[in-house]
Amino acid sequence: MSTPTTETGTIADPGPLGLAAFATTTFVLSVFNADLITDKSLTAVVLPIALFYGGLAQTLAAMGEFRKGNTFGATAFGSYGAFWLAYAAYAKFVAGSLPAATAHQATGLFLLAFAIFTVNMTVAATRTTGALLAVLATLSATFIVLCVGEFAQSPGTVRAGGWLGLVTAVCAWYASFAGVTNSTYHRAVLPVFPNIGEHLRPHRGHHGPFGAHA
Repeated sequence: MSTPTTETGTIADPGPLGLAAFATTTFVLSVFNADLITDKSLTAVVLPIALFYGGLAQTLAAMGEFRKGNTFGATAFGSYGAFWLAYAAYAKFVAGSLPAATAHQATGLFLLAFAIFTVNMTVAATRTTGALLAVLATLSATFIVLCVGEFAQSPGTVRAGGWLGLVTAVCAWYASFAGVTNSTYHRAVLPVFPNIGEHLRPHRGHHGPFGAHA
């Protein structure tokens, strides 16, 4: 989730890798949440993807963003990489041992924590690009709806969260595709709608970084 920064040495942009890893893992899990595949025993396929692509690849992307001095990208990829690693561990080692009557509360709490974090990142994303803002906004909606679905034990709400997750994956794939294509062609082939925050806030004169008139 790279934002415009000054290049440090010759390091490649880690953003497209992190976004692709996030998109792919989100897509596979969301297919099951949306009940497009109804055999829940097949959800085991999510775990290796979550561990090695969603988790490891995004963590490596976060290290690259740290190297570039990109606080937003490092925080996002580091956190969502950890999310997928935690998800894999939770699904494999924890969820099955929880009391059946209250296990949904633990899952709901897990999702609630990341919903709060994602809303915070969505606010920060208003100063990046429209492509990244779309990813974080749809992801916020996904986490919130899935969280509500778990706490309410509502399969229909969880399915709605699954469909939102599919939309999130498409947005992330587009952002990744645009990033790697624009880098390869050395020009803006696909739009990412930069500086989206400048278009969202009211234009009442030039403001300093903390809202004071400059």
